[in-house]
Amino acid sequence: MALPSADLGDGTYRNPVLDADWSDPDLLCVGDDFYLTASSFGRVPGLPLLHSRDLVNWTLVGHALQLLEPAGDFRKPRHDCGVWAPSLRYHDDRFWIFWGDPDHGIFQVNAPEIRGPWTRPHLVEEGKGLIDACPLWNEETGEAYLVHAWAKSRAGVKNRLTGHRMRPDGTGLLDQGKVIIDADRIPGWFTLEGPKAYRHDGWFWIFAPAGGVVTGWQGAFRSRGFFGPYEERVVLEQGDTEVNGPHQGGWVRTKAGEDWFAHFQQRGPYGRVVHLQPMRWGDDSWPVLGDKGVPVAVHRKPRLPAQPPSAPATDDDFPGGRFGRQWQWTANRQDGWATQHSADGLRLSCVRTVDAHDLRRLPNVLTQRLPGTPATVEVELRLDSEEPGARAGLAVLGDAFSWIGLQREADGSVRLVHRFAESGAERERDAAHPREAPEGRARLWIESGAGARCRFSYDVGGGRQPSGQVFAATPWRWVGALLGLFALAPVGGGPAGAASFTQFRITSSFR
Repeated sequence: MALPSADLGDGTYRNPVLDADWSDPDLLCVGDDFYLTASSFGRVPGLPLLHSRDLVNWTLVGHALQLLEPAGDFRKPRHDCGVWAPSLRYHDDRFWIFWGDPDHGIFQVNAPEIRGPWTRPHLVEEGKGLIDACPLWNEETGEAYLVHAWAKSRAGVKNRLTGHRMRPDGTGLLDQGKVIIDADRIPGWFTLEGPKAYRHDGWFWIFAPAGGVVTGWQGAFRSRGFFGPYEERVVLEQGDTEVNGPHQGGWVRTKAGEDWFAHFQQRGPYGRVVHLQPMRWGDDSWPVLGDKGVPVAVHRKPRLPAQPPSAPATDDDFPGGRFGRQWQWTANRQDGWATQHSADGLRLSCVRTVDAHDLRRLPNVLTQRLPGTPATVEVELRLDSEEPGARAGLAVLGDAFSWIGLQREADGSVRLVHRFAESGAERERDAAHPREAPEGRARLWIESGAGARCRFSYDVGGGRQPSGQVFAATPWRWVGALLGLFALAPVGGGPAGAASFTQFRITSSFR
């Protein structure tokens, strides 16, 4: 089953509306449809595309980025790099997505329809530390602009937004840029980033978060000219709610004239979950978000036609060996990792690697987001490899990781193994004593409870058995923990066999 919908069925919804790591969301209204994209960092395919008719019930309809470029730089995992804070726009009868890669510069892709075909990434501006890019087309004058933030880790500066004139076709910038907002000059403000630019009521508006991912707030800035000077105001902050750091997202207006704002909340191993806030324009023409500037937990749904409850898919039977849109590799995909066939089930090749001791280094881990609510994950595994040391399994993958699965031993037997590695550890260790799996099959479970505390169990023919100690899932620096499927083998010559995964299920225990 999919994760539970945020739709409460009585005309209200509960936050978060997307309870998993859909980081740095931006959204858009085109006709009767709403679309959302999010940061995908180093995973492939990237730039997820979600669709809704009511801003509450969402489905994943595709990805805009099939390959991270420069391709050679993403042959191996770079979990916290790649696509940062994309901006989704509609202009000149095309969809556009701009983003900053902190190591390479500002890119864009565009397409005539949300499902594509999307262009290959185009490098708009090369440079280190250019992040969180957002375009703005001024329909009144025909001019185009772009605003972006800075990553101090690459550029040596942060807490400022730089604006540029941009070619109307989005292919490049027309100047060296000007700092249009310097938050070092605003008392109490730090880590200003994530800008989204708009035109409204004769003003240039920039919605931008500050204060850090965990503890920050949402700011709004306005000016009569794109290059400033800008006035500022805090328009959303935690207040006395449990929603820490409610910031960074996008504003959307429905056909009925209602305004809404989607943003993230950082929730540790679950990553950045997405909340939806009501928005209105106050008597002084500044935006008012949430309940007078603090997040809402439950609220009336947007005044839009009723929709059936939905959430992004999680389950998969892998028909014909193909996997659903919810899955992403941890680096650019290479031929031969997964093979199609006539039956159901995912068939992963046991890829030979010198990094068999550390899943964090493997590009061929097929992942999806860890649910933000307590849930049970299960899958059936069969190891079809005679190679000593070949293994496959189900993992919780982050800065620390743990996995349970099957391994072919030197004596030809297959054993159920459970391993883990702590943050910073160079090699994995046994989390439980290996047990024989006489038929080379296992049913595997991970129960993720409160705080992403994970309990592992298995069945190799004698009934379900617990395995090892509780494992607390951890994120990377910017990415939430992931669920993963993998198959690998030690270095050597020739093919090393494969592993088959069937009936992948996530059963939510949320009520």
